[in-house]
Amino acid sequence: MYELGLVSAILPNHSLEALFTFLQEEGFDAVELMCWPKGLAERRYAGVTHIDVDALNDAAVEKILALSQSTGIRISGLGYYPNPLDPDPEKSAFYFSHIRKIIDAASRLGVPVINTFVGRNPTASVSENLRMFRQKWPSVVEYAGNLGIRIGIENCPMYFTQDEWPGGKNLAVSPSIWDEMFSIIPDPHFGLNYDPSHFVWQMMDPMQPMLDYSSRLHHIHLKDAKLFPEKLNRVGIMATPLEYHAPRIPGRGEINWKTFFTTLTQSGYQGPVCIEVEDKDFEGTEEELVKAIRLARDHIKKSIEA
Repeated sequence: MYELGLVSAILPNHSLEALFTFLQEEGFDAVELMCWPKGLAERRYAGVTHIDVDALNDAAVEKILALSQSTGIRISGLGYYPNPLDPDPEKSAFYFSHIRKIIDAASRLGVPVINTFVGRNPTASVSENLRMFRQKWPSVVEYAGNLGIRIGIENCPMYFTQDEWPGGKNLAVSPSIWDEMFSIIPDPHFGLNYDPSHFVWQMMDPMQPMLDYSSRLHHIHLKDAKLFPEKLNRVGIMATPLEYHAPRIPGRGEINWKTFFTTLTQSGYQGPVCIEVEDKDFEGTEEELVKAIRLARDHIKKSIEA
């Protein structure tokens, strides 16, 4: 029913050929390929470039399509997760420019979705950020829509460290804000790259949004989150979130994945679902990373089949 994929950010040292071969050998169906600019790593899991859109000539397109066809691994989306609403106008302009390049790349490769963040000025209010969103995002969505490309916005608040205080670096954190964004941009090309784990640590229901926003589900990330009640009881929900929770691979956190897929099926979604590995317990060696990928894959497959 679902194409099971992997977010490629966790394997930054794999060439494109090695990545597709690995996915084929491990029984995956799809991959979200990271498209960060070469050499720009702003944080953990960022800066990974499996497709360099600045060097995507006809030969590179042909090579990528041939790899996908020969391995049977579909490209579910192209990923790039900066802060397009950065208060620094030069940074914001650069991020939007690169997003447009990725939209072009998706069109040339026949990839239906690009995934990113809305961005946010962390020191400004939600209403102020929505005004910036209204100014900067509609033309980008129109550009994508004219090429038949959908934009999936991940719902991660990007509020984990003190430099992201107090509001985080991504506006699209809750249904109430989604409603505002979808009112400003009703274009169906603009939707969600939904990750349920972020609702876990925000103390929100991770299931209901899949039903309420079924028409806006453009892509799915499969990541879990582990809450530590004893830590939460000491620091409270106003602490930086990593003080009371940790990202985990599916099966090692709070999400009931059988219920998740039952709900996802009820929503009518039939697109790709991509495992995102951000579990520090498995980051010591390459062997540990592969183990994490396999454990997550096996748990998700059991949950889908249940």
